Amino acid sequence: MIALRDHAAGVILPVRAQPGARVNAVRGEHQGALKVAVTQAPEKGKANRAVIEVLSRELKLARSQFTLLTGETSHDKRFVVSSISTVELTKRLNELLARTT
Repeated sequence: MIALRDHAAGVILPVRAQPGARVNAVRGEHQGALKVAVTQAPEKGKANRAVIEVLSRELKLARSQFTLLTGETSHDKRFVVSSISTVELTKRLNELLARTT
């Protein structure tokens, strides 16, 4: 289960990034975080932008709703997702994870 947390600006979504992958895709759950694979290399923020693109597409949210809170140079990242409730984000994550398995 993805460990979502409330934040003053929205909901904190933990992500485990896998840069340099063969395809851009959500790969399931990894230790309480959403595992996201991206083809971009982890240089100059390219992989972080690619992760946001994948999250935006798969969760059907605007890119502008995602703000990187921590983990700019780490595989383990935390994004603040704005303008969505924890309940709605949980629902979308559950639907996404059901499609990836």
